Amino acid sequence: MRVFVYEHTCALADPSAAGSLAAEGRAMLSAVLDDFRRVSGVEPITLGAGEGREAFCELARSADWTLLIAPEFDGILAERCRWAEEAGGRLLGPSSEAVRLTADKWLTARHLQAAAVPTPPCVLLPEPAPFPAVLKPRDGAGSQATFLVRNKRELARRSRQAVAEGWRGPLILQPFVPGMAASVAFLVGPGRCVPLLPAAQHLSDDGRFRYLGGSVPLPVELRDRAVNLARRAVEAVSGLRGYVGVDEVLGDMDQVIEINPRLTTSYVGLRALAETNLAEAMLRVAAGEEVTLRWRKGEVRFGADGSL
Repeated sequence: MRVFVYEHTCALADPSAAGSLAAEGRAMLSAVLDDFRRVSGVEPITLGAGEGREAFCELARSADWTLLIAPEFDGILAERCRWAEEAGGRLLGPSSEAVRLTADKWLTARHLQAAAVPTPPCVLLPEPAPFPAVLKPRDGAGSQATFLVRNKRELARRSRQAVAEGWRGPLILQPFVPGMAASVAFLVGPGRCVPLLPAAQHLSDDGRFRYLGGSVPLPVELRDRAVNLARRAVEAVSGLRGYVGVDEVLGDMDQVIEINPRLTTSYVGLRALAETNLAEAMLRVAAGEEVTLRWRKGEVRFGADGSL
C-alpha cells in the first residue's frame, strides 16, 4: 500500500518562507512518516520541495491513500484536496467540500449553531459584537492576526495591525469565551468516530492567543466533557475522514471554537503516549475497520514546533 503524504510548507520551493508554520509542518510530517514506515506493507511517499501540481496529481493518482497537511488560509488545503480528487486520488482526510466549510470560521459557526452545537456567535467585520471579543481571520491558521479586543478603539487599532502584519482577507469577531483551551482529535471513517486522548492547549497570555503547544491528557474529570462536545461538532459535518481536530474552551459554558480538518501538532504529543501506531489506526478507521487504542500512563508536554 502506498500512502502519499503532502505537507504544504515542506513542499514549497523555499520552506523558510512559511515562517513559524514551517516548524509545525516539519514536526507533523516527520512524525506521521515515521509511523507509516513502521506499518507492515505500507510505503509512504512525499512530494519534493518546489515540485508543482503535475507531480502532486501524479503521486495522488498512483497512491492508495493521500494524506494532506496544509494551512486553511487562502483556500490552500481545500485546493489541494480538490487537486487530489480531480486526479482520482483517495483522500485519507476530509473531502474538499468539508474542508471548505470547516476552514471558514464564519460558515463553521453558522453550521454548528444550526446543528445546536454550542459555539460562540460569529460576525463579519464591520458588524458589531459584544466586548470583550476575539478578532481573527475568517480562514486563518496558526493564531495569525488574532487579538483580544475590549472596545471599539482597540478593535480599530488591532484591525489596522492585522493588515500591517500582512493579513489581507476578511476578519471576524467572536465574543471572548473564558475557560480552559482544549482540543480533541478523532480518527474518522465510515461509521467510526474514534476519539484520541483530549489535550490541553497552551496559549500565550498577551492577548494574541499564540499557540505554544499543549499537554496530554486532560485531567480525568474534564475528559468526557471535552470528548462529548467535540464529537457533536464532528458528527455535525458530513465528509470528514481521517484525522480531525476540534478546538474548544471548557468553562461555565463549554464551547466549540473551530474544527481543524487535518493533522494537527497534537499528533506529536499523542503518539508519544500511544502504544498503538496512530497512523495504522488512521488507515484502519478510514477503511471502516474497528480499532482499539492503547495508551501509556503519564503526561506528555509538547511545543508548537513538535518538541517534547
